Amino acid sequence: MEKQSTVTILIAVAVMLIALLLPSKIALLGTALFFVIFSFLQPQQSLLFLVIYVNIRPFLIEVNSGLKLIGDLIIFVVFAWTLLRYRRNIGSLFTFKWFEWSYFAFILFGSIIGLLNDVAPTAVIFQIRTFIIMYLLYYTISRMELTKKWLMQLAWVTVWINLVMSIHGLIEKLSLRQLLLPEEWKYKVLSATNAVRIYGLAGNPNSLALVLFFGIIGVIYLQHVYQANKYKWSLRILLVLFLGILVLTYSRGTWISAVTFGIVFIVMTRKWYILKRLVISGIVSIILVYYPANLAVHYLQEFGMKVDQPGPGSIGGRFGETFDEKNLALMTESGRFFYIKKGFEIFGDHPVTGTGFGSFGGSATLSYGSPIYDHYGINSDIYGGKYFYSDNQYIQVIAETGVIGVLIFALFLLSMLWYFWKARHTNFGVFMIALWFSTGVSGMYYNIWELKMYTLFYFILLGTFTAFTKLQTKTAND
Repeated sequence: MEKQSTVTILIAVAVMLIALLLPSKIALLGTALFFVIFSFLQPQQSLLFLVIYVNIRPFLIEVNSGLKLIGDLIIFVVFAWTLLRYRRNIGSLFTFKWFEWSYFAFILFGSIIGLLNDVAPTAVIFQIRTFIIMYLLYYTISRMELTKKWLMQLAWVTVWINLVMSIHGLIEKLSLRQLLLPEEWKYKVLSATNAVRIYGLAGNPNSLALVLFFGIIGVIYLQHVYQANKYKWSLRILLVLFLGILVLTYSRGTWISAVTFGIVFIVMTRKWYILKRLVISGIVSIILVYYPANLAVHYLQEFGMKVDQPGPGSIGGRFGETFDEKNLALMTESGRFFYIKKGFEIFGDHPVTGTGFGSFGGSATLSYGSPIYDHYGINSDIYGGKYFYSDNQYIQVIAETGVIGVLIFALFLLSMLWYFWKARHTNFGVFMIALWFSTGVSGMYYNIWELKMYTLFYFILLGTFTAFTKLQTKTAND
C-alpha cells in the first residue's frame, strides 16, 4: 500500500482502539465526530477502513457498545459525499442497471406485503435497512474514479485484517477460548459440535470462514500483481495460514462455496497454476497449521489447562456429522430441514405474495419475532425461542414473497449474471461470474444477502467492477 494511504488507515485504526478503552457514551460521540470528518475528507480510504471495522465489529461492540455506529456513519457520509459531488449531474444519480431496479422492486414488494400481514413497521424498516445498507457501498463506489492501485489497497487491507483474525483465532484455539475474548464469549456454552471450531473476532465460525475466503482471494490477487517480487514468500506463508484457519473453522458451507468459486474461475480462465498452488498450500496448511493446532489442543487438555472442552475435532468428523442420523433428526425437528418444511407450508397458504418481510427467518424476525410463528408452530430452540435465521436465503424469499417475489429476485440475480457475462473475456468479469455462482451456492445454507461481512465484500467488488467498466468504456470512446 502507498505510505500516505497506510498512515491514514492506521490513524483511523488507532482512534478505534483508543475508543475501546473509553466510557461507551464518550466513545460513541468521539468516534461519531471523527469518522464523519474522516469519511467526508477521505471517502476512498474510509471504505478501506470499513473492511477492517465490519469484520471485527462483533468483538468491538461486545467490548464497548459505543463503537456500534462507525460502520453506518461511514456508509451514509460517503453516500452523502457522492450526492454532493454529483449535484450538478442529477441524471447520473438516478441511472440504475436492471439488477438494481429488480432489487428495489423486490424490497418494495416484500415491504408492502409484510405491512399488509401485520408485521410491525419497525421490523419492516429493519429488514429494508439490512438489504439496503451494503448496497449503498455499490452505489457510491460505482460512481467513483478508481484505479488499480485502489484495488491493490483493498486486497492489502483484506489480507492484513485476515492476518490479525487468523492469529487471534489460533490463540483462541490454543487457549481453549480463555484468552483475548470478551467475558461473555469466553463462558458462552457451546455444543460439542461447535466448541471445536474457531469463532475468532467475527464471533461466528461461518462468518470467520467467509472473511478468510476473501482473504485467500486477496493473497492470490497480490501474487498475480507482484509475480516474483519480494513479497513472494510472505504471500505464500499467508496463503498457508489462511487455508489452515479456514479448515479449523470447520465451516462446511464456506468450503463448498470456495470450491465452487475456484472451479468456475479456474475452468473459465484456464489458470491451472492457481489450482496447483492451492492444492500445495492446502496440503502444507494441513501439515503445518491444522494438525499442530489440534495436537497442541490435545496436549493442553491432557496435561495443562483444565477446561471442560470436547476434543480438537477433525475434518472427516465434521463432514460425517452432515449425514449422522442424530444430526439429520435434529435438523428435521428444529434445524434447516424444519425451516424449509415450514417455509413451504407458509408458501402453500400464501403462494402468490408470501407473508412479507419480517415474517420468516430473516434479520428482522431474528430481532423482532414474527406475527405468524405461533400459527405455524415455529419455536426453535437453536437460536433461543422464536428468533432464528432460516439458514437458507431461498426458502426465506419463497415464504416471504411468494411466486411474485421469487420471479423478481430471479430477475435480480440473472440480470446481474448477464452483466458479468458480457465481460467474460476479462479476468475481472470471470471473477465476478465465479463470485456470483459461489454466492448462489452460499444462499442454500446461509441468509447470504443479509450477512454484512459477506455483502460488504460483494458490493464493494461489484462497485469496483462497475467503476472499472465505465473507465474502460470511456477510454475506448476517447
